[in-house]
Amino acid sequence: MIKDFHTYINEGLFDRNQSEFAIKKTNKGVEQIYVPKTKNELYKYIELDIEQAKKDGTYPNVNLNNIDVSELGDDDLKGLFGDIYKQIIPVISNWNINKLPDNFLINNEQIKEFTIPNSVTSIGECVFYNCKCLTSIEIPNSVTTIGYGAFSHCSNLKSIEITNGVSCIRSSAFSKCTGLTSVTIGNSVTIIGLSAFSGCSSLTSIEIPDSVTDIGNYSFFGCGKLTSVTITNSVSIIGSGAFCGCSGLTSIIIPNSVTHIEWQTFSGCNSLTSVTISKHCNVEKNSFPKDCKIIRK
Repeated sequence: MIKDFHTYINEGLFDRNQSEFAIKKTNKGVEQIYVPKTKNELYKYIELDIEQAKKDGTYPNVNLNNIDVSELGDDDLKGLFGDIYKQIIPVISNWNINKLPDNFLINNEQIKEFTIPNSVTSIGECVFYNCKCLTSIEIPNSVTTIGYGAFSHCSNLKSIEITNGVSCIRSSAFSKCTGLTSVTIGNSVTIIGLSAFSGCSSLTSIEIPDSVTDIGNYSFFGCGKLTSVTITNSVSIIGSGAFCGCSGLTSIIIPNSVTHIEWQTFSGCNSLTSVTISKHCNVEKNSFPKDCKIIRK
């Protein structure tokens, strides 16, 4: 019989440093929580939960919320569910981690949906890279940074809402998400990084919020179905090739805040017949298709 949680503490029976497990209060009451100190120990406990999931008939969904990974570092968790465990769908919604480590679910072959723990403030590099079965993801308000290539090549991801906590969408974060049709960018985002949405060939419209000051080089390169773009007055820089190859784009208004349009920014936008820009805006050579009419005001 499990003793009362406070009894374990008061009688000195709970010693985290000497034990492989802790007794903790959870929303289910008092439970035994495994506390692995090495990657090999973590593997051992994951294997136990996999066996239990197979007995319960829930596999490939495997509940791992009975594991406390606070003793482990990012290197121990790096690539965890895209390596030998790429065939399971891990449930880690209660894990108290600040970052989803780099490559955490890279190439995972099963995951369709995933709940990111509310403690997470940073999504690391290539976390969901090439998770081709992923169709939806909810980014919690705690997240401030979406790392390089975090969702790149998630070809079945249909929509994404980037919450108001995120300040930076790093390079290639959503590149080659060929099934992505809808993107909502929160009002806290200031930078859209290099190639952030490049190759999102199903994306039809995008609205850049007032918070964004920098649209990075090639950020929407090759978004061939993009027909509508709203750029707000906060933007001062539109990078080289930012909308290059957006052949479906028919019109765009460049706000007066933009002072420089770089090389090939709208190159290959062959349906773009006219564009309105400030008379003070510097336009580099080959920024627009040669037949596009530039109206200065």
